[in-house]
Amino acid sequence: MVSVIVPHYSDLVGLDRCLEALEAQTYPKECFEIVVGDNNSPEGAEAVARVVAGRARLTIVTEKGAGPARNGALALARFETLALTDSDCVPHPQWLERGVGALAELDLVGGRMVVFPADTANVNPVESFELVFRFDNEDYIRRTNFTVTANLFTRRSIFDKVGGFLATGVSEDVEWCHRATAAGYRLGYKGDVIVRHPARPDWPALCKMTRRMDMEMFKLRVTSNVARIQWVLRILFYPLSAVAHTPKVLWSPNITGLGQRIGALLVLYRIRLLRSVIGFRLLISGVPGAA
Repeated sequence: MVSVIVPHYSDLVGLDRCLEALEAQTYPKECFEIVVGDNNSPEGAEAVARVVAGRARLTIVTEKGAGPARNGALALARFETLALTDSDCVPHPQWLERGVGALAELDLVGGRMVVFPADTANVNPVESFELVFRFDNEDYIRRTNFTVTANLFTRRSIFDKVGGFLATGVSEDVEWCHRATAAGYRLGYKGDVIVRHPARPDWPALCKMTRRMDMEMFKLRVTSNVARIQWVLRILFYPLSAVAHTPKVLWSPNITGLGQRIGALLVLYRIRLLRSVIGFRLLISGVPGAA
């Protein structure tokens, strides 16, 4: 038996699409439940409940942040096996079946993230960039020892021992996975455990996400003078990293045509320069949100 945990905030269309995908799972319907933790969406609880339409159990979590929303839903989970995704995601029909099977050999399972554009016939430069660079969950797991919570399987007993997700202000998926692996639990990647995620649609959305992630990273990592020096080196390297990643854009199978590749390259160089600026502002202020 599996409890599927879905945090939600102000994306009713995405939530409906996610629930449709979960209803289409090959895993027997009688063997899993869905719990939606709504983060007090401005549309109101009644509007969210109409979208849920009996397909999931719904709880309203007033403490802001995806971490508290997940914690609120997890508090209602009835089963030992836990499957976590996000309300803007579209799990593959065999997501549950394959993820649950992978827990036979691992304590924490992170799966493959597949980014998709709004319109495959008209992919803009930001979407092209996202198709190349966003959500390399295999690299996250193998290199930095965490999986995104948009595609995570674990057990309730592990969650109870490790504790809940932290509130907003830090990368809660990174922090939680590091806590779990530090406690000795095994994290692994499974490429056939697939969740689809929409690409950021435009430059403002990409900037907003980048600022939030860098603020969270700063708060999580810069905790000493040595860490501050490492942060300086990191942000100085950002523009050079764009050069290093240029071949990835040129040869990526995820985008096609010269226009998409040029667009992705322009966004790559622009976003890496922006990250340097954000990084220096955070370093000077020392306060997340200063950028």
